[in-house]
Amino acid sequence: MHLGKSIATVGGLTSVSRIFGLVREMLMSHFLGASVVADAFIVAFKFPNFFRRFFAEGAFNAAFVPEFAGMLASDGKKKANDLANQVFSWLVFVLCAFVILVVVFTPLIIHLIAPGFCDTPDRLRYAIEFTRITFPYILFISLAALLSGILNSLDRFAAAAATPVLLNIFMIGALLLTVEEPGFALCIGVILAGIVQFLWLYFVALKQGFTLRLQMPVLSPSVSKILKLMVPGAIGAGAMQINIFIDMMLASTLQTGSLSYLYYADRLNQLPLSIFGVAIGTVLLPSLSKSLRTGKAKEAMNLQEKALSLGLRLSIPSAFGLIVLSYPIIDLIYGHGSFSVMHVQSTAPALAAFAIGLPAYTLSKVFTTGFFAKQNTKTPLKIGMITVGCNLALNLLLIGPFLHVGMALATGLAAWVQAGLLVWKLAEKSMIHLSKTFFQDLAYVLLASSCMAGVVYQLQLQVRCPSSFINEAIYVVGLVGIGILTYGGIYKACLISCKYKKTDA
Repeated sequence: MHLGKSIATVGGLTSVSRIFGLVREMLMSHFLGASVVADAFIVAFKFPNFFRRFFAEGAFNAAFVPEFAGMLASDGKKKANDLANQVFSWLVFVLCAFVILVVVFTPLIIHLIAPGFCDTPDRLRYAIEFTRITFPYILFISLAALLSGILNSLDRFAAAAATPVLLNIFMIGALLLTVEEPGFALCIGVILAGIVQFLWLYFVALKQGFTLRLQMPVLSPSVSKILKLMVPGAIGAGAMQINIFIDMMLASTLQTGSLSYLYYADRLNQLPLSIFGVAIGTVLLPSLSKSLRTGKAKEAMNLQEKALSLGLRLSIPSAFGLIVLSYPIIDLIYGHGSFSVMHVQSTAPALAAFAIGLPAYTLSKVFTTGFFAKQNTKTPLKIGMITVGCNLALNLLLIGPFLHVGMALATGLAAWVQAGLLVWKLAEKSMIHLSKTFFQDLAYVLLASSCMAGVVYQLQLQVRCPSSFINEAIYVVGLVGIGILTYGGIYKACLISCKYKKTDA
């Protein structure tokens, strides 16, 4: 299995999804701006997505994929399919009950997750109505996550990586086709997308010979093992999502629009993370699980180092770029329609603050994958709890002087705490080995990224941003292009210099 090729496949398709996602965000900012309806929809959209990342794609993948991939490698396809059917039945049973419970008690839940909405009745009313429409999405996207885990374990990454495109297409269609009430149209688009995403992956899995059938849930030893691993894995894998959730709760107490500023900034910050951070974690987990199950510890270590190196080569320059270009990027993508200059000025620093933690998010993806591949979810659980506590403390410390920007900064700094604790524990358990070449490459990446940021910053000081949209787009794309060329050129020069030194020696 070619790690780089698989990561490129997942990352490439995720890039396509994110392009559609940017179109979606542009339309949202155009029609909704940073308004009461926007804040309410963001809560209603984030709530099921919080459980998706926290439960389905986080804890579920951490528990299911290593067990399924290992069983596939050691016991064959039939036993792996039986396990998938058992887990499928449990998911349907539990999530249907969970969805009904949430829909019934939505008013109480909204008071808990967005306490500041109590002071703005319109936001509260919209949030309750929107959440009741969007929350069943968690059922379909969780079943889609099960199917994604099956396909990823078969080294069939393309179909699962392409699935998020469907959500963006449905939401774009909802915004373009609606005449009134774009908030309600978006909610309907979300639930329809979830159904189609599940059906798409179901038929792809069927073509691979895996048929999922609903049966009476049975607590087999394998299912019991997965459930036990999911409980600590939920917090360990979802620490970043819990932090963002805390941000949402606190931001609801600030002025109207604060939730929207954080949402729009986080979406752009998630762009590079989703393209390579999530792609690396997605590909690495089944690969590490198979290597460890078959006793190839050295191969697992090499895979981990390669994933780390690749992730940092991409995430560090991305973080520098988002920090330096935060204002022109926000202005280009969101600064139109109902999204005013004041909204741009409030969102740009939040993006820069979020970006500080971007390399840490990527590191944590790789580090937690190392624990999950060994079916160790307790260590990430403990570290996740520490990270959540750290984020909450930083939020309370920074929200006073910096408002919503302080919360974004707290999330970024907490991500570094999580990454540091994870690598410390991996080293303590001899589960990671980083060569001299890795640290040398990291130094080159930092040097090239710093020079790139300096060049782009100076260009912004020298060249004024044009006012028309097309010229502004050319301006921003030009700055990004110059940044990429500068980074690539300096990094390549460092590699060539190192090669000549080795030749002379």
